[in-house]
Amino acid sequence: MARLLIVSNRLPISVRVDRGALCLTRSSGGLAAAMRGPHERRCAVWIGWPGSVTSLSPEQRRDADVALAGMRAVPVHLGAAEQHRFYDGFSNGVLWPLLHYLLDKVNLDAELDWEAYQRVNERFADIVVAQYTPGDAIWVHDYQLLLLPALLRRRLPGARIGFFLHVPFPSAEVFRILPWREQIVRGLLGADLIGFHTAAYRRNFAASAAHVLGVEPGEAELEHDGRRVALGVHPISIDAAEIERLAGHPGVREEAARIRAEARGRKIVLGIDRLDYTKGIPRRLLAIQRFLEREPELRDQVRFLQLAVPTREMAGAYADFRRVVHEMVGRINGQYGTTYATPIHYMHRSLPLEQVVALYLAADVMLVTPLRDGMNLVAKEYVAARVDDDGALILSEFAGASSELAEAVSVNPYDIGSVAAAVKQAIAMPPAEQQRRMAALRGRVATHDVHAWAQAFLDELDRAAAPEPEGAAAPSRRGMPEGVVERVRLAPQRVWILDYDGTLVPFAPVPDLAAPDEELLALLRALSERDRVHIVSGRRRADIERWLGALPLHLHAEHGFWSRLEASDDWVALEPDAAAWKGEARAILEGVTRRTPGSFIEEKTVTLAWHYRTAEPELASQHVRELRACLEERLPMDTLELLAGAKVVEVRPRGVHKGRVVPLILDEVPARAAVIAIGDDRTDEDIFAALPPSACTIHVGNESSRAAYRLPDPGAVRRLLRSIHAGHAGHAGHAGHAGLDAEIHA
Repeated sequence: MARLLIVSNRLPISVRVDRGALCLTRSSGGLAAAMRGPHERRCAVWIGWPGSVTSLSPEQRRDADVALAGMRAVPVHLGAAEQHRFYDGFSNGVLWPLLHYLLDKVNLDAELDWEAYQRVNERFADIVVAQYTPGDAIWVHDYQLLLLPALLRRRLPGARIGFFLHVPFPSAEVFRILPWREQIVRGLLGADLIGFHTAAYRRNFAASAAHVLGVEPGEAELEHDGRRVALGVHPISIDAAEIERLAGHPGVREEAARIRAEARGRKIVLGIDRLDYTKGIPRRLLAIQRFLEREPELRDQVRFLQLAVPTREMAGAYADFRRVVHEMVGRINGQYGTTYATPIHYMHRSLPLEQVVALYLAADVMLVTPLRDGMNLVAKEYVAARVDDDGALILSEFAGASSELAEAVSVNPYDIGSVAAAVKQAIAMPPAEQQRRMAALRGRVATHDVHAWAQAFLDELDRAAAPEPEGAAAPSRRGMPEGVVERVRLAPQRVWILDYDGTLVPFAPVPDLAAPDEELLALLRALSERDRVHIVSGRRRADIERWLGALPLHLHAEHGFWSRLEASDDWVALEPDAAAWKGEARAILEGVTRRTPGSFIEEKTVTLAWHYRTAEPELASQHVRELRACLEERLPMDTLELLAGAKVVEVRPRGVHKGRVVPLILDEVPARAAVIAIGDDRTDEDIFAALPPSACTIHVGNESSRAAYRLPDPGAVRRLLRSIHAGHAGHAGHAGHAGLDAEIHA
């Protein structure tokens, strides 16, 4: 069985010194519990930070590394200052509040923290690459390591890389305020599979990638860098059997009975949360206060227990938050307490899991009301512990768990009145209704437990990273090898077949803004002095004539339907215009254009194109699907075809494509000439397909292509053209352009 490399910010083992002795302590946190099974069953290696080792002597540190190795754990050691900026500064000062929609807490002036975040992700990449052996699967976890998948992809291009996000992914409008948004999205897209808790989080990420990088917002996958990246929905869960086992343990049941006895017959409403501002504890306390105001006759019948688990105690914002919560508890207890009891029993500490399960067993109502939560495993633990199918769960609609636990009493945590009303509803819920709801919840949690979650993710990773079926086109090689550039440079004659938009010039919001600049015109003029240069564009004949007609170039417009050779002033049509279909197609395109702000129609001699580059991505994506279905239903598709380009859908007669001009070009090519074709979208694939294997084919951009090589953008294309033109005199010119070559090969 292939190994699994588990990568997370923290190891599930902490290293410390206690009274001079080295101590290694296993964590019982959510991720540690979730990955314990895969770590044991797959002979996995876990890579992460073991905690600060500054208090360890060099000998103790060596001993700790040996002990960790025996537990199949590999430490990533970080300096104190670096760890602070990476973890407290960027991970929890920028990403954590952003991903949880708490924008007022996001530090957007965090350049030094961002630099530390990059360095630490690179450090993790170094360790992972050192541990990797061919065939291993790599599973990266959570928001502290968002850059790691792409860092690994560059160094281990054939590796199986999965990433799982344990927190929410916010809407595109929220995510896009991040100054480092592009780097984050590119980092994630290095994975073969990106996993999210809910379909909403997955949809938000796809929309963000569409806005930030311009990729098509697919539902279950995105195409980036010539690869398909799967987007999966895998709601994490708990070890339900272990919770159920503890719930049946005599000692745990005795502790639960003691807690109920102390309540003296009152209903127990329980809250268990980390003391984090995302958990909604202040608003929950306000809802409790509202309940006590509204229901004076129930004040002596309900006891509220709140366990607040310490977290990030050294951070200033959390110290302030802790003080606010403590003061609110004191104020409410002071206002509504009696000589017999206080309404809120507040505990600020951590408890062993056995005592937590006893609290679950004792509680009549579980109150889970985070303002935003990736999943919330407390809700699932409460459900698993209710082995008698009683009790009631109140659950925030903004917790990821709400998409699974439909039988819970759903509340808006911002509406304190509705939360107070839900408390009253839950404590008065008839036993029969409790049993119906809880039985359904328990069955779902038991079936979809943490072991099923891990296996489902790894199974999907295997599918996502599976090799292409036999006969599929091999992926284009990134950059161009020096040997290939040299052969082209030294060829006695060269023939260039160049696309225009997206190849020689960047895409513009509207076509008329993509006119050639003076640098490009000079470059093409210089190139044509020695080489034969063919521009093969999907643009209208009038545009190509206006922009490039004064240059000694061979021009082909509208996907090769029109051609104008250098020695002629006349444009020649590929075949007679037979565009009787245009009327109905135009009516369909006009209809979708009216419903899609930012889109427009471009009419050419024998084609119609619908452009949506400046339209809102998600709306445009939906309308593209509808448009294709409508066109295929109402047009004669035996004689027409639909072509999806870069933010454009084009309707054209079958057989009118750029590949048709290749035989015309090759008829004039000398035997020893080098033929180089460069293009960026689906229309250029027809050129690549029509050329012989000896031709040098280059795709521009990130999409999949049958081209042999790949360049990132039009800037790299221009650098390649300048480098080859300037070096045609021999190695003297070549040596002078080493810097340009380095860029091309990067």
